[in-house]
Amino acid sequence: MNILLLGSGGRENALAWKIVQSTKVDNLYVAPGNAGTHLIAKNVEMSITDFPAIKQFVLENNIDMVVVGPEEPLVRGIYDYFVSDAEINHIPVIGPSEEGAKLEGSKDFGKQFMMRHNIPTARYRSFTLEQLEDAYSFLEELEAPYVLKADGLAAGKGVLILNDLNEAKRELKEMLGGMFGEASKTVVIEEFLSGIECSVFVLTDGDSYKILPVAKDYKRIGEGDTGLNTGGMGAVSPVSFADDVFMKKVEERIVIPTVEGLKKDNIVYKGFIFLGLIEVKGEPVVIEYNVRMGDPETEAVMLRIKSDFVSLLEGVAKNTLGEKKMEIDNRYAVTVMLVSGGYPGDYEKNKEMTGLDSVSDSILFHAGTKSTGDKVLTSGGRVIAISSYGDTKDEALAKSYKNAEKVIFDKKYYRKDIGFDLK
Repeated sequence: MNILLLGSGGRENALAWKIVQSTKVDNLYVAPGNAGTHLIAKNVEMSITDFPAIKQFVLENNIDMVVVGPEEPLVRGIYDYFVSDAEINHIPVIGPSEEGAKLEGSKDFGKQFMMRHNIPTARYRSFTLEQLEDAYSFLEELEAPYVLKADGLAAGKGVLILNDLNEAKRELKEMLGGMFGEASKTVVIEEFLSGIECSVFVLTDGDSYKILPVAKDYKRIGEGDTGLNTGGMGAVSPVSFADDVFMKKVEERIVIPTVEGLKKDNIVYKGFIFLGLIEVKGEPVVIEYNVRMGDPETEAVMLRIKSDFVSLLEGVAKNTLGEKKMEIDNRYAVTVMLVSGGYPGDYEKNKEMTGLDSVSDSILFHAGTKSTGDKVLTSGGRVIAISSYGDTKDEALAKSYKNAEKVIFDKKYYRKDIGFDLK
């Protein structure tokens, strides 16, 4: 098989690492890729949202499957683009239809879906600028802290959690006035839930499903979960509180109703469902849906899938996922993310990276890197993920931290407390 993987981050490097292990794969192309995917696949200079260019590439290179890493091409309808074109509709796209991608592309759509199918989630209402006074009244009904979410995609920055009512009202007005552009023309105001979070990943062909290993990511820049939100500073899998009892509740109350709800609503969905969950007094509640794998969770989750991953993806494409077996590695897998100094604020790029060849007993997944000649340079805020196995969480983390010291670039930063809140 020839496979095209779209994306350029740590998630895509981890997916590529898993895909090339399959004996079914002849060639893996990654568009646009990074310095890590360059080592194991063929990078292609191509925009992930240039659908005509993608069509031309898959025809010229006899591509048998397209795997979509990030959400943007899905929200823009790449699945539908392929299905509606007679020249390429035989090539499966792993990812939901444009309608299915609204689960992530519109917070309001996702919340309405949950309400319609009795999936546990926080109380909420959605408002536009014309409804500002009603929005203020709803805020006054809630207890602090107040959760404001831009309805559309806002590059992971469209969620505000505020403790002061007057500040919440000011920020709400700013959001509705264009703080996040089109993404915040509608704002979802949500009841705050107190608990501990985890990420559950589901792979579905629209009929059957497989629940992938559960992970927990760490979004805050500072240790002890302090400071600004980031794209993710690390991840741990498995998650101690997501035991068999908890996961049975997740499957019965959330996974099954989600897959069946998509069918009832006649929404075509062949890909990953990311359930952002919070455990509230032992009960799982959905914070949000995403329509792709998480990052940096993928950099831990892929380590724990022992089965042929491409065989699972074929099951999605051919509606035979229910016939496939998925074997999970019982070891811990952890990820520690090295980031640029200043991130998630302003940071400098093009810092030369050294020490990559000295890393041992861990796997490097590049996130924001690029190759220039024989050098690897930083090109993003989150630079490289260091993932490791261990019989315990602490053993795995010790390996990643040891190797984090070996990778050198100017103003490197990483959290030294990943997994601090888990047993």
